[in-house]
Amino acid sequence: MDGTRIRLAEIIEALSKALDLTEGQPQGHCIRVCYIGTRLGERIGLDQQELNDLYYTLLLKDLGCSSNAARICQLYLTDDLTFKKDFKLVDGSLGQVLRFVIGHTGMRAGLADRFRAILNVLQNGGQFATDLIQTRCQRGAEIARMMRFSDGVADGIASLDEHWNGGGQPQQLKADQIPLFSRIALLAQVADVFWASGGPEAAAEEVARRSGSWFDPRLATEFAPLAADAGFWVTLSSPKLEAEVLNSEPGQQIVLADEDYLDDIAAGFAKVIDAKSPYTSGHSERVALFTDLIAEEMGLDIENRRLLKRAALLHDIGKLGVSSTVLDKPGKLDGDEWEQMKRHSEFSENILSNVDAFAGAALIGGAHHERLDGTGYPRGLTADAIPMEVRIVSTADVFDALTADRPYRAAMPVAEAMEILWQGAGKSHDPICIEALERALARTALAKHLQDEATPEFAAA
Repeated sequence: MDGTRIRLAEIIEALSKALDLTEGQPQGHCIRVCYIGTRLGERIGLDQQELNDLYYTLLLKDLGCSSNAARICQLYLTDDLTFKKDFKLVDGSLGQVLRFVIGHTGMRAGLADRFRAILNVLQNGGQFATDLIQTRCQRGAEIARMMRFSDGVADGIASLDEHWNGGGQPQQLKADQIPLFSRIALLAQVADVFWASGGPEAAAEEVARRSGSWFDPRLATEFAPLAADAGFWVTLSSPKLEAEVLNSEPGQQIVLADEDYLDDIAAGFAKVIDAKSPYTSGHSERVALFTDLIAEEMGLDIENRRLLKRAALLHDIGKLGVSSTVLDKPGKLDGDEWEQMKRHSEFSENILSNVDAFAGAALIGGAHHERLDGTGYPRGLTADAIPMEVRIVSTADVFDALTADRPYRAAMPVAEAMEILWQGAGKSHDPICIEALERALARTALAKHLQDEATPEFAAA
């Protein structure tokens, strides 16, 4: 693969669909927001560099959203995906907020637990909101910078939830204190959410209604002619919108990603994935490390090891579409919960298959829970249909899962984890991969680091 010929916009557009999942939004939400926001940016006369930065702010606005999912579930005793989806329809007025809190807190909990949770939210909800949004915004900005985007993009993501009247979060910025990209992104986001739930009229009415409170009045005024154009909404609902947004990248700069940049993008999205649950902090990075150790021990060349590491970093991207109530459940999953969990492999494959640069990762993302004897999921593949690359990542994935804390058990000692892997050799996992991992751990003394938790990067999450 020639990394110098891969368009950055194509990669980010495809990966933005993973961010839609973690916000509980219909697929293509970030792409639609990008279309709305860039059209608005054009109307107010932004130059080509500003439009380019706005373009990536809009596609990546939700980079930090996975980081507050577990906390939402803990505080509100609810499904984070439904909570986030429905909360985007709340305008911040006291009546709507109260109805939302009562209607979304502890719905699956017992009556006493639900009452305590509602009381806690009513007493401390303001601080909860500040903390949740601050975590999201700071994390999103950090990841954007890690992925080499400008300070303008990072700042636009960091202030997404600030409101024109100073009533937003997390810093209560007001009017022109709020970065312009943030102001545009918030308006475009609300417009898309209300368009998806109620059509063009609902979107136009909501933007007008929040002008001067949530939204910069000038932007709301400039949005009105767009909303009055029927062709604007036809394009927004077109199945060709994704291609339209890609082809209209501002300035047609066609920023290209080389191999090092692809590594940074994969590492950045790994941070998004692992932030979904406190039990998976660092999981993707460790799986990538163990994958590389196995691959090196098996004699794979540098280029293939690099591709395999990217696949390992991204193998769990579909978990962004699974509720944290399932991911972090301390007990056994019931039938419906298990079906939800199994879908993460399907989500991973679907997302990554749309990125030419990560085509190999799509196969691994979809099949890393398959087992040699056909007892895995989602397709029940048997050994002859499971490539060696999948077997390597699968072995690394299970080893890390066994040696890290999980909501239903504590981390296992390395020796016990290896014993479990060997018990399933030839049935669940390839003995060649297990042996390579065992040799690599002994050679690098990683086992001692893991056992003693001597260094944070190898400690169980």
